[in-house]
Amino acid sequence: MFIYLSKKIAIPNNTRLRCVSWNKDQGYIACGGEDGLLKVLKLDIAAGKDGKVKGLAAPSNLSMNQTLEGHSGAVQVLTWNDSFQKLTTSDQYGLIIVWMLYKGSWYEEMINNRNKSVVRSMKWNAEGQKICIVYEDGAVIVGSVDGNRIWGKELKGLQLSTVEWSPDGKILLFGMTNGDVQIYDNTGNLISKLQIYCLTNVTGAVHISGIEWYNGDYGYVEPNCPSLAICFDNGRMQIMRTENDENPILVDTCMQVMNIGWNHNGGVIAVSGSQKASSQDKDVNIVQFYTPFGEHLRTLKVPGKQIFSCSWEGGSLRIALAVDSFIYFANIRPDYKWGYCSNTVVYAFTKPERTEHCVIFWDIKNGERYIKYVKNLLSITAHGDYCCLATRTDDTSGQFVLVLCNSIGTPLDSKYIDIDPMYVSMTKTHIIAASKEAFYTWQFTNLHKSEFSSKRKAAMEKLYHIDDVPSGAGGDTIDFNKAFAPTDDPICCLCISDKTLVIGRESGTLNRYAMPNVALSQKYVLNCRPHQMSLNCSSAYVEKQTISIHNAQ
Repeated sequence: MFIYLSKKIAIPNNTRLRCVSWNKDQGYIACGGEDGLLKVLKLDIAAGKDGKVKGLAAPSNLSMNQTLEGHSGAVQVLTWNDSFQKLTTSDQYGLIIVWMLYKGSWYEEMINNRNKSVVRSMKWNAEGQKICIVYEDGAVIVGSVDGNRIWGKELKGLQLSTVEWSPDGKILLFGMTNGDVQIYDNTGNLISKLQIYCLTNVTGAVHISGIEWYNGDYGYVEPNCPSLAICFDNGRMQIMRTENDENPILVDTCMQVMNIGWNHNGGVIAVSGSQKASSQDKDVNIVQFYTPFGEHLRTLKVPGKQIFSCSWEGGSLRIALAVDSFIYFANIRPDYKWGYCSNTVVYAFTKPERTEHCVIFWDIKNGERYIKYVKNLLSITAHGDYCCLATRTDDTSGQFVLVLCNSIGTPLDSKYIDIDPMYVSMTKTHIIAASKEAFYTWQFTNLHKSEFSSKRKAAMEKLYHIDDVPSGAGGDTIDFNKAFAPTDDPICCLCISDKTLVIGRESGTLNRYAMPNVALSQKYVLNCRPHQMSLNCSSAYVEKQTISIHNAQ
């Protein structure tokens, strides 16, 4: 995953922003701020002189820049109803306005004001039929898309800060200003209190920065994937599979969090806020990106004094950030599951109606496509005439499978391994799979069916802990027990050629091994953590993703 800032839009009169939200279907961007500021923008790809520049790299212009009049106080909350093309906004005085699109412009459709308290959060359910509005004084209103009140309730003695619907619309989660989260049914009856695990041993007051429950519209990255994220201003976050999950993913972002947001398929969650810079006294605005399983993907530093909000574009290839009196846009290059072998592009994606990954083997010469459905797919790697599908077993063994396939998806051989293949690469003769602590090599040169064997051959398979110093001498029996010994310097990336294997470690150390014997021949030290590497055709140079080139001779 690669992220970079690409565009900045200034708000007139240096008006500070409070919130930003990107309409996922039509692409409109709403931003609200001080002095009643409310704008709806739209970015369209400009027709540049160079027709070759397309997609994210192409320049974009504002095709809509409409100021919406109606609020007098600072606009603090806004939410889109993508299904019915409506925008709902609220300001510091509790005024709520529903806007509708008519003949290419946005107009006021409905107004509501309790005149008692301020709105802290508003959320539409997944179908866009109901909206839940929560006030700081404990009042809750659920209304229909046509403006009718369905029910209202006063939660006595409670101060509310946020609300979220469950994907099926049967449950409402209410976040309190004291950090508690309570579970209600969709008619306003209390079910229970949600258990917070991420604040264990935390002292002092904490506030909820966001509750986001991915609704599953675009499927899940894998079955039973965590999708309910609850994050606090002190940086602690828990990601749950259900509201009653007793073993959630716990994350400490080590930052002061403003808000959070899932991308379109629930595969990445963005956490925006600030962090103390190690070399400076002031805070630095950052957005951190995590998988649903708590793995940190990337950190994006953002200029400005204070970041308030972030919102994903519909296809998750861009993210909008409200910072001071600017909207920053960042382009995102995801880590797609794909490879290329024997004139065939192999790629995978998920469908909402299926739990498996759909893997397409597309022969680009004759246009033929072969479709396979693969459970628990982790990655695709390809080289020469073959590709490797790394998967997790469907049982409780905790094992993983490396499946060697030809260019039409026919499995030729497979190996069961006990380490998580977080990083996989291959050559025309070898497959390398690495966890954080160890790496496994599989030589698959003889592909005649009669020679396939379930027995582990020392000459064909090798396993090393990252702290080992292999000399290249073979003959050791594969023992996965040693692969789970901890290390102070975990693996973070790898690349391989016919002659050389290079493994990057989090400290910036690069281990170079001679292939095919896997003998440690050299170590290099970088002043940064490598994220992704590749070797050139002669194995003389290794490139890390920051484009700094290091001679490996």
